[in-house]
Amino acid sequence: MKIFRKGTKVLFWALAFSLLIPLQANASLYNFFNITNNDAGDAAIGEAQLSVDVTDPGGSQVLFTFLNSGPEASSIADVYFDDNSGQLLSIASIDNSFSGVSFSEGASPGNLPGGNTIGFSADFSADSDPPAQPNGVNPGEELGVLFNLAGGSSFANVIGAMNSGDLLAGIHVQGFASGGSESFVTPIPPTVLLLGSSLIGLAGIRRKFIS
Repeated sequence: MKIFRKGTKVLFWALAFSLLIPLQANASLYNFFNITNNDAGDAAIGEAQLSVDVTDPGGSQVLFTFLNSGPEASSIADVYFDDNSGQLLSIASIDNSFSGVSFSEGASPGNLPGGNTIGFSADFSADSDPPAQPNGVNPGEELGVLFNLAGGSSFANVIGAMNSGDLLAGIHVQGFASGGSESFVTPIPPTVLLLGSSLIGLAGIRRKFIS
């Protein structure tokens, strides 16, 4: 009986650990949230199919990969970074290897359109080379922006700053079927949103039983 209980305990912890692995692996994937709402439909499209993956390539650097999963027409034309945390030192390189994507450092305008409404102030930026929409990040495409980390900063520091909101990534998106444009920001990862939704649900259940 003791051997059975011991085996059960080992199986329990193995299962728990295996469930934690994907959660940790996905912690660096961030959704974008609309701040301009020029068109509700365009805002919904952007929130549904645009994201940024933050990964650790080593060598005191951090890689931001902007993704457009599609299928709706949209083009990430500008990317911005508001680094109140001081984790990022400089843009090391921009990965234009994906066919149809071409960006250069230094966006125009210099700050995220609509960013002033949330106090967004860009420290780093890049935008698509002319013609802007064809060279932007369209459905099925991606863009990588590699940063050098400031002295003493680590990948864990970057993720912590993203999660706290001290480091924000922003994008200006054009090419919607409506002809409009929208701006989006993040730092809130999907896992945190999921946890928040779960806690709200549990709070509602608790109130129901108390009342």
